[in-house]
Amino acid sequence: MNIEDLLRETLSDMAVEEQPPPPGRFLQARGRRPRRGLVLATAAAAAVAVLAAGSALAVQGLSSRGPGNPTGQSSRPSPDRLRPPTLTVKQGLRLSQIFEQLSAVTGKPVREFRRAAEDGEALGLPTYAKGRLEGFAFPGTYEVPPSSSPSGILASMVTRFERAAEDSGLVEGARRLHRTPLEVVTVASIIEAETYDKRDMPKVARVIYNRLNRTPRMKLQLDGTVLYGAGKFGRAASNEDLRTSSPYNTYTHAGLPPGPIGNPGADAIEAALRPATGSWLYFVATDPRKGTVKFASSGAEFLELVAERAKNLRKG
Repeated sequence: MNIEDLLRETLSDMAVEEQPPPPGRFLQARGRRPRRGLVLATAAAAAVAVLAAGSALAVQGLSSRGPGNPTGQSSRPSPDRLRPPTLTVKQGLRLSQIFEQLSAVTGKPVREFRRAAEDGEALGLPTYAKGRLEGFAFPGTYEVPPSSSPSGILASMVTRFERAAEDSGLVEGARRLHRTPLEVVTVASIIEAETYDKRDMPKVARVIYNRLNRTPRMKLQLDGTVLYGAGKFGRAASNEDLRTSSPYNTYTHAGLPPGPIGNPGADAIEAALRPATGSWLYFVATDPRKGTVKFASSGAEFLELVAERAKNLRKG
């Protein structure tokens, strides 16, 4: 179809169509096919502007083949090209990692996302978050239109968290555990950092609560919290890391760290709210390569698991 035919068909379609909806509808409704008239009108408007200038670029704007198109045929824009880019945030990522991903997708500097994260009220954070976004940027897939502001993107993540919190009964569940909602989210973030398999999450939750509830309390002694406080990534903290004075060092400080160490998903939150029943006080990744984790209720059992881990590591 040539330019003139396209314009005539477009104007004919528009004459009988209702008033088009706001552009926001097409930016936000994923998977909904744009109305043919709107797509053609957009292409036609571009064509008119170029034709008025007498330029051959009109074919480039309407054809997927570009200026060297040997057939001279035009193609309509694919609905997929009208959708904004998406970002999938995985469970357990730290805010620093999420900001890097958002910066890569939007082209906006990381510092703009950091600055937006400081305004908890604008993001709609629950009061129990105490103004900190860490732990409340809920994992999932998000559409990120180029026009979105850092604050708007982060606020949508908080909205998803609020929905998940309501679905899981977070506030009431925390009360049942004699914990605050922030403490439960913190436990969930630790579970996310310490587990390989979501099936182990309720048991890891039980280990954490057993240690916290023990009299006298046992230190959590978790490498994940230590690494977070040191700004490092990995599974095992070094001896130097274990000597740091960070409030996230659960080898030196009793109780939970000040807040979440990542952004947990629904499975980790569910495990933190509904831990398994058991007397375990330890868990050991006996075969890290396979993601095998075993649990122990006594120091003697714990040492056996440590020996098993060492044996498996030597095999590699």
